[in-house]
Amino acid sequence: MTVRVFSMMAPATERIRVDFPDVEVFDVAADMPPPGVEAEVLFGGWQDEKAVALLARGVKWVQLPGTGIDGVPEAVLRSGAVVTCARGASAVPISEYVLAVMLAFEKGVPENWLSEPPKNWNFQRMDTLHGKTLGIVGLGGIGTAVARLGTAFGMRVQALRRTDAHSSLADVEVVNSLDALLENADHLVLAAPLTARTRGLMDADAFGRVKHGLHLVNIARGELVDQDALRAALDDGRVARASLDTVHPEPLPGGHWMYGHPAVFLTPHSSWMSRHVVDAAIDIFMENLARYVSGIPLEYVVDLDEGY
Repeated sequence: MTVRVFSMMAPATERIRVDFPDVEVFDVAADMPPPGVEAEVLFGGWQDEKAVALLARGVKWVQLPGTGIDGVPEAVLRSGAVVTCARGASAVPISEYVLAVMLAFEKGVPENWLSEPPKNWNFQRMDTLHGKTLGIVGLGGIGTAVARLGTAFGMRVQALRRTDAHSSLADVEVVNSLDALLENADHLVLAAPLTARTRGLMDADAFGRVKHGLHLVNIARGELVDQDALRAALDDGRVARASLDTVHPEPLPGGHWMYGHPAVFLTPHSSWMSRHVVDAAIDIFMENLARYVSGIPLEYVVDLDEGY
């Protein structure tokens, strides 16, 4: 029986036609397929209501082009189809973003850029990542990529994960509580999915236990952080800088305090972007499609109860 695929991404459609000539693919990026056309595989569905309509066309497996599922229509997740995600597709650009903002913090960027002669030449307040402690919440594809860069810069890396499984990186210490992470971290990176367990993880109590002068980096979801508690921690110096690529709500409305706070480095949920991130997501789908065609269990199956 010929495998049929609905593809909501045109570049994936061309890849399927080249790499899987025996698979029948329908490009539904722009238009719905003709009435009566069915397919058992759907590539897409992330924040797109069109996927809901396509589900009724015989779909048994949905491959999401992204990692997080909190923006995916509930009808897609609860349709009965197997749902897989592109876990790790954006790990490289996001980990580089994290490294960039950590370096900016230690090197005093952008405040150290000169616009006039300084009082003292040959002197600025700068420090190094080397020897600092990097704490990571979540050790999936993104967290592991961040950890790898941290160790390359001579940082001590500690991580908190949902299970007590060891890290795939020998130099990463897995800790068993948020407290253990907060007491040591100079840079704290939030890389966990948004679930019932992680929502509001960084609340007033958590900020009360951080190492003074912390640099907080959030590339996960804004709702992991109690933003009122963060503001208080920024204002009294417990948090020296917050580099935030994710906030709540998104987009952040005009006039919000984060836009003008001197200790907030804010970007519009763009840390995942690179010229290659779409290719990486398609690569993951193509690997899973090869498994599907061969009857091999799929990778990156979403656990709906856990939320990722």
